[in-house]
Amino acid sequence: MNKRKLNSWRNLLAGITMACSLMFASNGVAAATPLTADEIKDLAVDAYVYAYPMVLMEITRQVSTNVGTVSNKSGMRAPMNQFGHASAFPDDSFDAVVRPNADTLYSSLWYDVSKEPLIVSVADSGGRYYLLPLMDMWTDIFTSPGKRTSGTGAQVFAIVGPEWAGKLPKDMKSYRSPTAIGWVIGRTQTNGVADFPAVRAFQAELKTTPLSAWGKPANTMPEAKVNAAQDMSAPVDQVAKMDAATFFALFGKLLKLNPPHVADHPMLDRLARMGIVAGSDVVLSNLTPSVQDALIAAPAIAQKKIVLSGRRAGNMANGWRTMLSPIGSFGADYNRRAAVAFFGLGANVPEDAVYPSAFADADGKPLDSGAKYVMHFDKENLPPVRAFWSLTMYNDRQFFTANPIKRFAIGDRDALKYNADGSLDIYIQRDAPDADKTSNWLPAPASGGFSMNLRLYWPKAPVFDGTWMPAMVKRQL
Repeated sequence: MNKRKLNSWRNLLAGITMACSLMFASNGVAAATPLTADEIKDLAVDAYVYAYPMVLMEITRQVSTNVGTVSNKSGMRAPMNQFGHASAFPDDSFDAVVRPNADTLYSSLWYDVSKEPLIVSVADSGGRYYLLPLMDMWTDIFTSPGKRTSGTGAQVFAIVGPEWAGKLPKDMKSYRSPTAIGWVIGRTQTNGVADFPAVRAFQAELKTTPLSAWGKPANTMPEAKVNAAQDMSAPVDQVAKMDAATFFALFGKLLKLNPPHVADHPMLDRLARMGIVAGSDVVLSNLTPSVQDALIAAPAIAQKKIVLSGRRAGNMANGWRTMLSPIGSFGADYNRRAAVAFFGLGANVPEDAVYPSAFADADGKPLDSGAKYVMHFDKENLPPVRAFWSLTMYNDRQFFTANPIKRFAIGDRDALKYNADGSLDIYIQRDAPDADKTSNWLPAPASGGFSMNLRLYWPKAPVFDGTWMPAMVKRQL
C-alpha cells in the first residue's frame, strides 16, 4: 500500500473513531451534535490560545534548567529544585524572559514535587521588600510569600504536590501546588548597583531541601545532566516557530502531567469534540482532515489574536493600558492568560505589582525611536505605591536595548531632578538631552519602534479604583 492510500485509511479510521466517540459517551449517553466547519476553525484557534501559556512555560523550563550546577556563570539558570540567582540586572543580551525588569534581582526556582515536597527556607530580609510568587504550569499564581503577605521575618514553608498525602514536620506551613511542576520567580528590591552585595547576601539564604533530607546534614546536590541538543534561544521565539503538529503534541503530553483547573471543564469538553482528549497523546495525523486543517492554520491566527488581546486588554488612560484582574489568577479568561504569558510570562498578581504599558504616544501614534518624548508627573500624580515604581524601556522584541549609559529603567530610587513645584519630567529619546536633564533620561533604541512599562510595586488603592492615571507620553516638536 502506497503512502497516500495509507494516509487515507488512517484518516478514515480516525473519522470512524471520532464519530463513534461522538455517538456514544460514557454510560451510553449520546454525545453532542458534531461540530460544523466554522466551529472547528474557531475551536482550533481557541485550543491554541488555551494551550499557549503551558507550552511556553515548558520551553522556558527546559531552557532555564539546562545547566549542570548552580554557578555565577549560570545566573538564573539552575537544575530542577534549586534556586538560581541573578547577581546583577539583566542587560541587552538577556532574552530568556520577555519584558524583564531592572528594579529587582531575580531568584528563579523550577520545582518538581511529584515525588515529595520541597522545603524552602527564607532568611529575615530586614524589612526589605521581596516576594516569592509560586506559579503552576498553567501560569496561575497560587500564593506569594513576601513582605506584602507573610512579612519580612525568617520563614520556612513546604511546596507539596497536588496528590501528596504525607506528613510534614510539626507546625511547618505548606502550599499545595495545583501541578507537580511549577516556577517560583522571586524578586528582591534592589536600589541600584551599590545595593547588589546586600541583595546577594539575602539571595544566598534562599535554600531548598527535599523533605527526605530535612533535618539531615547538608549534602551537595549531584550535577544535573545537560541536554546538548536543547535550543537555548528565547522561549517565546521557539514557541512562535513551532508547527501545529509539534505544538499540540507537546500540549498533549503536558496535559497528561498537569491537571486542568476546575474552571476548564467546558473547554475540555469542547476539545474532546475535535479529538483532543486530556490524558491522551495528540497526534495530528490521527485526527479528521477538517480538524487537521484547522489546527495547522491555527498558530498564525492565534498568535495575532494573542498579541491583539494583550494590546487591547485592561483600561486605557492617557495612552497607557493597565491590566488589573485577572492577572496571575485567570479563571477561564484564556485570552488574557495567553496575552500575559506572551507579553510578560510570570507577571505578578496586581496586589503585588501593576504594569501599565504604552505602545503609542498621547496622540495614538506608535512610539518611534527617532522622536523625542516627555512624561510630566504633577507632584500629586506621582505613582502611588507602598514599595517603589519605575519606567522601563523595551525594543520591538520586548527586550532591553543597548544604549550609551546602560540605563534600561528609571524610577523613584534614582537620583532624579524634580521641578521647583515638586513635579517630575522624564525624557524619553535616542540621543542624550541637555546635560541638566541627563539624570531624568530614559534612552530609546537606536532604531525602530519601542514600548514601555511602568512598574508599580505594592500599589495603593488609587491605582485600583481609577482615581490615579499614568502621565501622558507627549511627543516633542
